[in-house]
Amino acid sequence: MNPDDLQAYLAAHGLAAELVRLDAHTPTVEAAAQVMGTTVDRIVKSVLFLLAGPEETAPVPVLVIANGLARVDDRRVAAHLGVSRRKLKLAGPDEVLAHTGYPVGGVPPLGHRTRLRTLIDPAVLAQPEVYAGGGAVDALLRLTPSEIVRATAAEPLAERPAPA
Repeated sequence: MNPDDLQAYLAAHGLAAELVRLDAHTPTVEAAAQVMGTTVDRIVKSVLFLLAGPEETAPVPVLVIANGLARVDDRRVAAHLGVSRRKLKLAGPDEVLAHTGYPVGGVPPLGHRTRLRTLIDPAVLAQPEVYAGGGAVDALLRLTPSEIVRATAAEPLAERPAPA
């Protein structure tokens, strides 16, 4: 899949989002923020995890949308999902492509090959507008966090419970 597929998805679903094609690659959050003239907190990343199920079933993909430089805490994701951290692993590039249809570095928060369970960090929800992967390293998607939630039914990622 590519930015044209993402553009078609936006139109087909009536989403208020703009695909911004760039003259430069934006391989990092900092580069994307600089090109767009914004702060790193308004650049969001889509991180795919795989949740192990029973041995005979394939792992279940779970997408996490987080602010640019924020580290996605796998313990917090596991706690939100009600599983041990050992059941959760970061997806590799081939797995990301297989589940989302997009390459690492260009994964949008919506419009994937298959519907993904999506978690969104509350810090993303606090932004008035964000830029996300646009389907390729030279494209970004400008939209509001509320459009991400509307399109994906994203669940706000719960804070990690304090140790007992």
